[in-house]
Amino acid sequence: MSELFVQAALNTLAQERYQMIYGDAPMEPKLARLLALSDFAERTLARFPEWGAWLLDESQMQMRDCPDVFDFSAPLVEEKQAWQQLRHYRLKYWLKVMWLDLVAGNEIDDSIRYVSQLSDTLISNAYQWAYLSVEAQSGSPKDGAGNSIPMTVLGMGKLGGKELNFSSDIDLIFAYPRSVDTSGGRRSIEAQVFYTRVAQKLISALNQVTIDGQVFRVDMRLRPFGDSGPLVMSYAAMEDYYQDQGREWERYAMLKARPIGEPSPYWQEFYDLIRPFVYRRYIDFSVIDSLRKMKNMIAQEVRRKGLTNNIKLGAGGIREVEFIVQALQLIRGGRETPLQTPSLLQALEELEVLDIVPVEVKNRLHESYLVLRKVEQYLQAFDDKQTQTLPDNNLDCLRLSYLLQCNDYVEVEQMLKVVTQHIRAEFSQVIGEPPEEELDEDDSAVYAWQTGEIAQLGQCRAAPCFETWQTDLVEFKQGLSKKQAGTRGRDILDKLMPALLRELSKQNMEPALARVLGVINKVASRTAYLELLYENHGALTQLIKLCCHSAWIAEHIAKYPILLDELIDPQTLYKPLPLTAYKNEIQQAFLRIDEQDVELQMEALRQFKQTHQLKVAAADATGVLDIMKVSDHLTALAEAIIAKAVDIAWGHMVARFGEPEGATIAEKGFAVIAYGKAGGYELGYNSDLDLVFVHNRDGESQTQGDKPISSRQFYMKLAQRLMHLFNTKTLSGMLYELDTRLRPEGNSGLLAINLESFYQYQLEQAWTWEHQALVRARMVLGESKMAARFEEIRHAILMQQRDVPKLAEDVRNMREKMRAHLNRDSDSLFDLKQGVGGMTDIEFISQFIVLRYGNQYPELCIYPDNIRILEVAKQVSVLSEGECKSLVDAYCFYRDTYHYQCLNSGARCISLTECESMRNAVSDIWHSTLGI
Repeated sequence: MSELFVQAALNTLAQERYQMIYGDAPMEPKLARLLALSDFAERTLARFPEWGAWLLDESQMQMRDCPDVFDFSAPLVEEKQAWQQLRHYRLKYWLKVMWLDLVAGNEIDDSIRYVSQLSDTLISNAYQWAYLSVEAQSGSPKDGAGNSIPMTVLGMGKLGGKELNFSSDIDLIFAYPRSVDTSGGRRSIEAQVFYTRVAQKLISALNQVTIDGQVFRVDMRLRPFGDSGPLVMSYAAMEDYYQDQGREWERYAMLKARPIGEPSPYWQEFYDLIRPFVYRRYIDFSVIDSLRKMKNMIAQEVRRKGLTNNIKLGAGGIREVEFIVQALQLIRGGRETPLQTPSLLQALEELEVLDIVPVEVKNRLHESYLVLRKVEQYLQAFDDKQTQTLPDNNLDCLRLSYLLQCNDYVEVEQMLKVVTQHIRAEFSQVIGEPPEEELDEDDSAVYAWQTGEIAQLGQCRAAPCFETWQTDLVEFKQGLSKKQAGTRGRDILDKLMPALLRELSKQNMEPALARVLGVINKVASRTAYLELLYENHGALTQLIKLCCHSAWIAEHIAKYPILLDELIDPQTLYKPLPLTAYKNEIQQAFLRIDEQDVELQMEALRQFKQTHQLKVAAADATGVLDIMKVSDHLTALAEAIIAKAVDIAWGHMVARFGEPEGATIAEKGFAVIAYGKAGGYELGYNSDLDLVFVHNRDGESQTQGDKPISSRQFYMKLAQRLMHLFNTKTLSGMLYELDTRLRPEGNSGLLAINLESFYQYQLEQAWTWEHQALVRARMVLGESKMAARFEEIRHAILMQQRDVPKLAEDVRNMREKMRAHLNRDSDSLFDLKQGVGGMTDIEFISQFIVLRYGNQYPELCIYPDNIRILEVAKQVSVLSEGECKSLVDAYCFYRDTYHYQCLNSGARCISLTECESMRNAVSDIWHSTLGI
C-alpha cells in the first residue's frame, strides 16, 4: 500500500461525502479532506452544514477562544434549552479542534490544552447554571459577609492536568468548604442537601444522552468511598477520610486534582488540606511498589479483556509515561514544591530542572509521550469514540497512515514500536519489575533472617565476627517484636533483611552489623525508609559501606533517617560542595520555602546541615578529604547556616518592629563574631558554636515600623531569635548549640552589644583569658565596614604592651583550672585534648605567643588558627624551627586521632605509649615558653 494509494482512496471518499452534504457547490479541498478523515465530522456537518464556512475562516481557526455557553446576565434558561446549548457548543468547538488536528496539522500539546480549556468552560458554565437553578428554589449557603459559598468542582486525571483528548471522559469530585444551611429561598435546607442537588443537576447536564448527544461521560468513582460514598463531601469530612482511610492509589489520583471554574478563596484551603496526604515531607519510595502493583493490575486487565495494540495501557504506552512522572512527583514532591503540579509536561520539565531526570531522558519521554497522544487524538477524532486501540479496519488504517505521513500502515506500526520501546526502557528504570526475589539468589540469607541464625550464612561461620553478629541479630529480632511495623512494614523487612545480610556478609568487620541494624531499628516502624532501602540496592550498599567506615555516620543517619535519601546517588554523596558554594546553595534551597512558615524554615536549616555534614563525613571516612579540609568544610557550612539564620531572624523582627534607622536587609548593622573552633577554622562534627553578636547603630534610635522599639532592643531581640532558631530541638534535632558566654560580662551582659562598647570592654575590663579567646576570634558575618572595624579592634587589643610575668601567670592559672575540671588522664591513658602536652596546651602556647609578642610582631595577630600562628612565630624567630615542627606535628596528630575517635564513637583518650615523645616535646616547649 503506497502513499499514492492512501491519498487516492481518501480522495474518493472525500468527494462522495462532500457532494452528499453540499451538492454541486464548488469543492473545498480542506473541508472535503476533513469529511474523509472523520465520520464524526461528516455527521456534524450534515446536520450543521453552515459551520463549514466557519471552519474555512482562517482567523477563526487561529483563535483559541472559549466563550461562555450561557449569558448569565439574562434570565436563567430552562433545563431542556440549557442541555441543548451545552451539547451544541461541544459539537461546534470539538469540530474546530478536529479541523485543527486533521487538516491544519496543529501541535498536539496545543490541541489537548485547548480541549481542556473548552472543557473547563463547559463544566464551569454547567455548574453555574446548576447552582443558580437550585439557589432559585432553596437559597444558598452564605458566609458571614452574605456571599454565596460555592461548591468546589475538582477535575481529576487528564482534566485536572489540562491534558484531555478529543473523546476523553471526565473524572470529577465535588466538595464544599462550610456546612452552612441555606438562606434566601423558599425554605432553608442543609448544606449537604443543597450541594448534592447542585451536583446531581450538573452531572445530568453533562452526562445525559439526548438527541444532541452528551457533553461528557462523567465518572464519579474517584470520590471518597467510590460509588458507595456521598456525591458531595465537606472539606472537613474529606480531610478526615484521606487522613484515616486514604489509599495509595488515591494519592496518585489526587496528584492530578484541580479546582475548575471561577477562582475561589476556598481553593487554597483545599490545597492545604490535601497536600499532606499526597506529598510526604520525606523522600517517599513507598509509592514505587504501589505504582508497580497498579501497573501489574492494569496489565492483567489488558490481557483479560484482550486489549491488544492499546497505546495507553499496553507496554510502553501513555500510562507508563504517566507512572514515570507521577512516581517521581510523589517520591520527591514533598520536598521539591515545583513538582506539585497536576500537569505531566510541566512536572517533566521540573524534573529536568531539579536534575532528577537527565535532559536527554526528559526530551525522549516528552517526544514519545506527545507522539502517542497525537495518535490517541487521531483515533478518537475518527468517530468521537474513547479509544486507544490501534485500528483493525482498512479505512482507519488508511487515515492514520495519512495523518502520520507514513507510506503504509506497516510503517506506522514500526514507528510506534520504536516509541513504545523508548518509554518501556525508562519505565523499567524508574518503576521496574519487582526487585530481585531473594529465593532466586542464595537462599542462605533468607534462612539466616527467618531463623535468626547467622550460621546459615556459610561464609560467616569461620569469621572472627561470627559470635558478635549472632548476638546482634538475635537482639535486633527480639527488639523488632516490640515495634509497630504493620503488615506492610514486616513484608518489606522480610525482603530487605536478607539482601542486607547478603551484602554485609561480604564485609568482615565486627561492628558493621550492629551499626547497620542500629539504623534499621530506628526506621523499622517507618515503612517509607524501608521501601527506600529495598527499592534502591545502591542506597543499601552505601549505607553498609559508610557504617563500616564510621560509627558516627551510622549514629547520624539513625538519628536523622531523612538522610537515607542522600545515599541514592554516590556521585554526589562523596563530593562535598566547593567551600565557596555553601552560601549560594542554602539560598537556592530556601527559594521554595514560604517565608512565613517558621517551622519549615527551622527544619530546612537542620536538614541542610545534616545533609552536607553527611557528605563531608562520607568523603572524610573514605579518605577523600584530610582533617584540615574537613574542618574547612564544616566551618564554611556553619558560616552559610549562620548567614541564612540571620536573614530569617531579621525578616521575623522587621515584620514585627520595622528596620532600625538606616538599616536594610543588605546592611543590617549587625555582625556575628565566631570564637574558638569556629573562629579558628577547626570545627568538628559535634562542635558547638561560640558566638558574640554586635551592632553599630545608635541604641536609642527607633525602628521604622508600626510597633517601634529602640535599636538596642531590636538587636537584642534579633539575637534572642537567633538563639531560638539554633537551640530549639525540633524533629530534626538542634541546629547547633550556641554558646554566647564569651560576650562582654558573660551571661550577665547584653546579648547584642554595640561594637564600640565591645572595644571599650576589651580595653578596660576584659580578663586575660578573654584576650586569649580573642586570638581565635573572627567576624563570620557582617558588612565590610564592620569587619574592618572589628579587625582594627582585635589588632589593637592583641598588640597591647603587657606585663609578661603576669600574663604568663594568668595563662598558667587558667590552664591548670581547666585541667582540674576537664582532664581525663589516667595512669595508662592520655587525654588528647586536656592532658599534659595535649591539644589545649598547644592552643595556650599559641595564644600566649600572640599576647606576649603581638606588640613587637604585628603579623602574629593576623591569623586566628593555631597552625598559621605557629608558622608565623617561627618566621619571626619566637619559636625555633624544631619547636614549631614539634608543635605542628603534635597538634596535627592529636587532631587526626581525636577526629578518628569521634568518627568511630571512641573516647578522646588513647594509650600513653602512642604519643609519649610528642607529649614530652610539647611539655618542654610549654615550660620554656611560659617561664616554668
